Amino acid sequence: MSQSLAAAFGKNFLGNAPGWYKTAILAFLIINPILIYTAGPFVAGWVLIGEFIFTLAMALKCYPLPAGGLLAIEAVIFKLTTPLTVYHEAKNNFAVILLLIFMVAGIYFMKDFLQYTFTRILTRVRSKIAISLMFCFAGAFLSAFLDALTVTAVIIAVAFGFYNVYHRFASGKNMQCEHDLCSDSTVKETQREELAQFRAFLRNLMMHGAVGTALGGVCTLVGEPQNLLIGEEMGWHFIPFFLQVAPVSMPVLAVGLLTCIFVERFHIFGYGAVMPGNIRSHLLETAIQMEEKRGAEGKAKLIVQGLIGVWLIVALALHLAEVGIIGLSVIVLLTSLNGYTDEHQFGPAFEEALPFTALLVVFFSIVGVIHDQHLFAPVMHLVLSMHGHMQMAAYYIANGLLSMISDNVFVATVYISETKMHFVQLLGTVPGVTDSVALMDKLTDPHLNRPDVIASLPQAIQGQVGDMMRHFDKLAVAINTGTNIPSVATPNGQAAFLFLLTSALAPVIRLSYGRMVILALPYTITMSITGLAATYYFL
Repeated sequence: MSQSLAAAFGKNFLGNAPGWYKTAILAFLIINPILIYTAGPFVAGWVLIGEFIFTLAMALKCYPLPAGGLLAIEAVIFKLTTPLTVYHEAKNNFAVILLLIFMVAGIYFMKDFLQYTFTRILTRVRSKIAISLMFCFAGAFLSAFLDALTVTAVIIAVAFGFYNVYHRFASGKNMQCEHDLCSDSTVKETQREELAQFRAFLRNLMMHGAVGTALGGVCTLVGEPQNLLIGEEMGWHFIPFFLQVAPVSMPVLAVGLLTCIFVERFHIFGYGAVMPGNIRSHLLETAIQMEEKRGAEGKAKLIVQGLIGVWLIVALALHLAEVGIIGLSVIVLLTSLNGYTDEHQFGPAFEEALPFTALLVVFFSIVGVIHDQHLFAPVMHLVLSMHGHMQMAAYYIANGLLSMISDNVFVATVYISETKMHFVQLLGTVPGVTDSVALMDKLTDPHLNRPDVIASLPQAIQGQVGDMMRHFDKLAVAINTGTNIPSVATPNGQAAFLFLLTSALAPVIRLSYGRMVILALPYTITMSITGLAATYYFL
């Protein structure tokens, strides 16, 4: 009985994760306390960071929250950081938490409108280059104002719905039958080749759309979670953030769209697959039937969602409230005007964001370890010892490489907080500055005009402080673009890519980890080089 119970405990620990993964996490938990008391907290802290990055890199084996959370709890227990530090980190980034909770949920209630938009693109546009460019640009535009995960979820839903319709048709099944979309055993022999081509076509569109979310996500305050983290630290609202990042984000956007055209035109890296004509005809008939079933009530809902989308863009651009509060207003307006009245209708809207919100607070625990143990002091000293354009390029490269293997939110959180701390210390060395922390708070307060704050200082130091803050702004842009652009290389770096890879669509269109990396490769090369060049020459 005891043996079977022990086996049950072992099986329950981290659930369906591979045995080697469970063993690795247990080994980490055992080794860490030993390192703290033998090698010291500095070395143990660095090992902890490596272990946490491991949980992020292995996200396809096990969602990082359980294993990463265990490591964070152990760090608190053994005094690598404190509960108070974790609380302060979460409190300082409360605006990001509100964004994830309310904005993502708000966009959930706009899914019908977004799905309608992508469905029309998929069924009405015949040119593969045009449809690819539209998917990429639509993903970019929507992610600049909405949320990359939700936009990706909508694209996935559209593709999955149409794949389901055609696979059943090719297998001789109707929509009511039990059917395995991953199996082609019942597909008619004459349609197998077309089905393979349709899969390749959908893989292409999914990657164009996912890359589009990265192209748009880098541009604005709400495009990616780390953008808001950086914006909060720097005191940038929506339009100031856009203008600060534009010298890098706009060239990258242009090159990204040109890359989309290039890979489709020359059929390289797995791109160039076209939708067979009879599949297009069948899907168009299905789309027309769906529109007919929508009726006047459904059309009214679409109109309301479109109008609320305009409200969202205007509210963000004018910064009428914090981003999360605007998201809450979207929830209230859409649910009240479109007839959501039962509590169970609201639950699914929050399912996508809350696991990542919890993971973000675990990130803050690791950031607390980095702060309390001063782990990044040598690295930051090395990078900050550089000067001018070389320093900005080094920031971009360092953030980009780490974001490829880790998570870009984690990397950005660490770099922006450590860089800000460094500039607080620099301000403390300026003659006449008595409280550098209070001065930095004023200089990065979005409600205060920075030139006015600088003008209130003694005239002899105004130029020096102004130069410091301008340089800080440029490094913040390098952090933002470095974590957003090169991270398209792997699903580990981009949450939208990971979401696509772990979706129900990926196995049915045969989108594996390796295939996704290959499809992302041309974008990784062109966008990363453009971002680096723009960081070096334009900032």
